[in-house]
Amino acid sequence: MSLADKLDRVLTRADEVRHQLSTADGSQFGALSRELSELEPLVEKVQALRAAEHARDEAQAMLADPEMKELAEAELQSLKEALPQLERDVRLMLLPKDSADERNAILEIRPAAGGDEAGLFAAELFRAYQKFAEGQRWKFEVMDYDESELGGVKGAVAEIAGRGVFAKLKFESGVHRVQRVPATETQGRIHTSTVTVAVMPEAEEVDVQINEGDLRIDTYRASGAGGQHVNKTDSAVRITHLPTGTVVAMQEERSQHKNRAKAMKVLRSRIYEAQRLSLANARAADRRGQVGTGDRSERIRTYNFPQGRVTDHRIGLTLHKIDRVMLGEFDDVIDALTAEDEAARLAAEVD
Repeated sequence: MSLADKLDRVLTRADEVRHQLSTADGSQFGALSRELSELEPLVEKVQALRAAEHARDEAQAMLADPEMKELAEAELQSLKEALPQLERDVRLMLLPKDSADERNAILEIRPAAGGDEAGLFAAELFRAYQKFAEGQRWKFEVMDYDESELGGVKGAVAEIAGRGVFAKLKFESGVHRVQRVPATETQGRIHTSTVTVAVMPEAEEVDVQINEGDLRIDTYRASGAGGQHVNKTDSAVRITHLPTGTVVAMQEERSQHKNRAKAMKVLRSRIYEAQRLSLANARAADRRGQVGTGDRSERIRTYNFPQGRVTDHRIGLTLHKIDRVMLGEFDDVIDALTAEDEAARLAAEVD
């Protein structure tokens, strides 16, 4: 189907929905309103594209008139610059949407290789994402923060709520590598450490059905670097989902009930994301150039402190402003990753 045919179908469907809304009863009204609200931005962009194409045709016709030729040439030059971007915008909006893009996200960061230094960097990266979230005016709620003796973390989990959170952060999943001289290094040698980052769309109960019989729930005393309630009550909770082997531990709250509720939220999101990735990988098995699989074993980025650079290996992007990035300025990286993904999906659609 040609692009023009696709656009005709969009405009026709929008007209149909508007007509149906005028006679819809209560049970249909909500669904039709949502569909129209999703269609309207695309309809506006299609109309802008069609108007520009019409203006181009008129300008080309004016070239035959000597008195209008100069004006027509100026108009054509302007339209030649605007039309490709309008068409690209329309093609992007026609691409299938990731149903999870508008969801809140669960962020998990854990040290991998590198011992204490990995734990310290994990804590710094967690704070950097918190600052990024604050800059986006998202709500950042720490769900679990297992602090180490040196001020790093053994693991940290947060719920990030706001508009389009998962769409912005979904390419952050993977192995993040840091190269720097640790504070404890007396000979000035550069060490390499790694942390894993997982960003998962927050799952609702309707997304993942979990049977209580498939769970093993253990309680134990919380541990950590401090805190009034640490090691005093069996408030920490560890939930194991037996069919998948997924394990979630939570100890941030004093209440066992609250820790269990948080652990179930993370468990649902982990299982939901695993299901989504399995389906996405199957669909994209033969597609090249995808930004990343979201697999936490995939090394995606290096933070080199001696050289002051951050390099994203998937798209070959290097930024020489590591201090700003560690203050939460991820915009340049995230925008570049999003653009690369959009380009890959557009190319696949054309193919």
